[in-house]
Formats: sequence, structure tokens, C-alpha cells
Amino acid sequence: MSEPIRPIQRPVQRPVQFYYRGEIRQAQGLPNTRTVLQHLREDLHCTGTKEGCAEGDCGACTVVLGELHDGRLELKTVNSCIQFLPTLDGRALFTVEDLKQSDGCLHPVQQAMVECHGSQCGFCTPGFVMSLWGLYLKHDQDGIAPSKREIDDALSGNLCRCTGYRPIIDAARRMGQLPSVEFDREQVAQALRGIQREEPLAVTHNGQTFHAPRTLAQLAQLRSDLPQARILAGSTDVGLWVTKHMRDLGDIIYIGQVEELRRMQERDGFLEIGAGISLEQAYGELNKHYPQELSEMWQRFASMPVRNAGTLGGNVANGSPIGDSMPWLIALGAQIVLFSVDGRRTMPLEDFYIAYQKSALQPNEIVQAVRVPLPRAGVQFRVYKLSKRFDQDISAVCAAFAFTLDGGRVKEARMCYGGMAATPKRATQAEAVLNGKDWSEEQVRAAMAAMAQDYAPLSDMRATSAYRLRTAQNLLYRYWLETRAEAPLAADAVRAFAVAAA
Repeated sequence: MSEPIRPIQRPVQRPVQFYYRGEIRQAQGLPNTRTVLQHLREDLHCTGTKEGCAEGDCGACTVVLGELHDGRLELKTVNSCIQFLPTLDGRALFTVEDLKQSDGCLHPVQQAMVECHGSQCGFCTPGFVMSLWGLYLKHDQDGIAPSKREIDDALSGNLCRCTGYRPIIDAARRMGQLPSVEFDREQVAQALRGIQREEPLAVTHNGQTFHAPRTLAQLAQLRSDLPQARILAGSTDVGLWVTKHMRDLGDIIYIGQVEELRRMQERDGFLEIGAGISLEQAYGELNKHYPQELSEMWQRFASMPVRNAGTLGGNVANGSPIGDSMPWLIALGAQIVLFSVDGRRTMPLEDFYIAYQKSALQPNEIVQAVRVPLPRAGVQFRVYKLSKRFDQDISAVCAAFAFTLDGGRVKEARMCYGGMAATPKRATQAEAVLNGKDWSEEQVRAAMAAMAQDYAPLSDMRATSAYRLRTAQNLLYRYWLETRAEAPLAADAVRAFAVAAA
């Protein structure tokens, strides 16, 4: 344990301030779980942004958020239907209403949708337009046409199919060919600098308080004082507790303003990822170290707006048995860093999960970071996702393997599966069959048989128990085909989605 630290400032009650449509807005006297979408449509009467699913899936509610990071304006698409209004504090909000030009003309993104016939009934169009505008801003200064993967990624969170995707993809290509429209980043950044605050935020409504600490010390003290408060990161899971389950969250502690949780650094053979780092940022950095192994998982993990909002720390803390990050993190031997007023402690991620929705997190602790091992000589790492759709779908089975192979023998076998048990779980019986043995088809088939002792998966709407066990076994065989000493198969020879991902 490190030495305990103490807070410097207490929260200050004040209105939520954010930049919208050229001016600073204030919001107060509203429920802390009022969503950004509700505020837009019901309070500001800006109804261009639509509500479809109210759970961050369909993309009809897509907006773009802007925030300062290291003095620069960063822009990202998110689902406004599951983002709580107080999280806008100190940030900028852009909706389809912002795209109207001063001369009344359409923005190139909108004009391209018209020219390419990318809209049919029109309900989903504002969401598509905002996703494409986010992509447009990514290249408006460099003039580089977006790649097929960038277009697919940008549209992965917009699920309407009434027009078909081809004309919308055509519009994504066409928008950069039209006369460009400049976006004044510095004007927005200047406005945001004027509403940045060093003191933590507290917003109270009907006796319940939304806390937004600014430092790790403040966060730790709040957690100690309010152990029953709900920790909020990206709201991609907790938001649904309100919009779908109608739950009362009570006091909320939001970690999105804690700068110490938004850092990544390499140290002692690990990449340490702060709990406030978005999934998109985390996977982007990890992909630099594991470009072949994590590229497809990065693309297939949820959608761009969900990855922009959700955090790797939140995904890990949630501990869902069907979460896609935990299997490969555990297989690699990742660690989780926990923090409280008493200090910091680190443990193997696999030891963090005790039972279904139960972890080793103490009432006064928060997740500070995830430590991911960097590539090591001799370790063959793979991760596979089985689901009914390529994009934005929950896994039936997620499998990860990180074997240390030495001269045709298995020095150490580490395999972990999601969707097979109440928690992400290693296949210890199968590992035991392989450890110290030849990396051969005979041993692999023996390990496949042993997996029946490791798992007794459930049947649900995504897959039957028998399907899960069989495919889990087959994924081990696929891993062997790719890593065997003689004539290993190339990845594109065994990937069902090789063409789709190209």
C-alpha cells in the first residue's frame, strides 16, 4: 500500500455550464439523470436529434461532444440518449442544428446525403449525418479521403437499414469532394477555456447529488464518504439502468473530470491505462502493440459512439460474463489497480472476479487503472469473437489465448473465455493438459475434451449450451492451426469476416 492522501477542495454547488450553438448555456434545477437527449428535445426544443432505442444502439440520437485535453479541442460522437446532462459541464455539444450554414445552404455532409439518396423516411438521417460529420472533421484539415474501415467504423452505431448502407457509404465518400466548410476549432476552444473550473462540481436535485471531482484525492475521499454512491464513467451501461430499468441511482460520483484517470503510460513491461480512458483510446493504443491480434476486436467492440464514451476501466469494473475485454486481458495476465484513501493495491485481473456481478472491490475503493502486459518473446496471443453480426453485437463466445511456446512445447498455457460461465473464466483443466506437453494436434484434442470439465455454459437467446461448448473447443483448435510449428495457417485463411474487415 502507498501512503494515504487527503483531499484539497470540497465540491461547489453551481449550474452545469456547456457550449451549445455559439454560446455558453447553463442548466440547473433538473434531475441529475436527465439525459442530454431529453434536455435537447424537451427543454431546449431542439428536436433534430431523434430518440429511437434509448439505449445507445440505434444511433438516431448521435451528437458530437467537444472537450479540451492538453489544451486541444477533441471531438467525438456519442449517444445522447444515455449521457446524463451534468456530464456536459465544461464541454461543447454539437447537434444536427449546428450544421446549417449562414447562407442557408446545407453542409457538405448533408448535401452528399441528398445527392447520393442516402435518406428514405428521414428519421434516422440526423444520426447518420452527425456520425459522418464526426468523420468529416477528422479529415477536414488534411484533405485525406476516409478509408473503407474508417467509414464502416463511423457508421457502426447507426443501425437503420431502410435505405441500405451503399448510398450512405457513397455519401461518406462524396462529402469530401464538395466545397469544404471550415470548422473554427479555436473559437470553440476559447469558449471552453472560459468555463473550465478547478474546483469539483456538485449538483443536487431532490436530495440526491451528482459529484464530479477533479482529482484522484477528491475522488477517493468522496468514495470513502459515500460508499453507496453510484460510480459513473462513460454511462454506456449505467445509462440504461435509468432509460430502460427506470432505476433510481441515488448519489452519483462521476470520474470523467479526474485528470489522473485519463493517463496512459508504459512502465515495467506494462501499458497502464487509467480508468477514465475511453475504450476507443485504449484499444487504439493497444493496437499499436498488438496490431494483428487486436485490430478486429477493436473494430467489433460495440460501436464508435459507445467506444468514445465507455471506458476500459468501466468495462473491467462491470465484470460482465459476456464482456469482450476481460478474456484477452486475463489471458495476457493483466492486472487491475484499485485505489482508496488508504492507498493503492494491485492484483491479477483474474482474481478480481469472485462470482456473478461480484468482485473484490471494497466499498471505499475505485478502479484506478488496468495494467496490460506488453508483447513478450515466445508468447503467441490471439483473441476471437463469435457473434451473429460483425458490428455492434454481443458475443455468444469470446475466446483468448496467450501461450508461451518453446521449441514445439507448451511452456505456459493461458486461455480465458467469456460467455461460458458466470464470470470471465480461465480453462484451467484444459491448460493443465497442455502445460509442459508437445504443441500437437493430439494434445490439443485432449485439451478440447477437458474443456467440458471447465465449463457448463447456459443456453440463452444468443446461443445454446451445446453450441457454446463446441465452438469454444473449436476455437482452441483454430488457435493451434494458426500457431502450430509446421504450416501454420494465415489469419485470413480462418477468419469468416476476412472480406468484411478488409
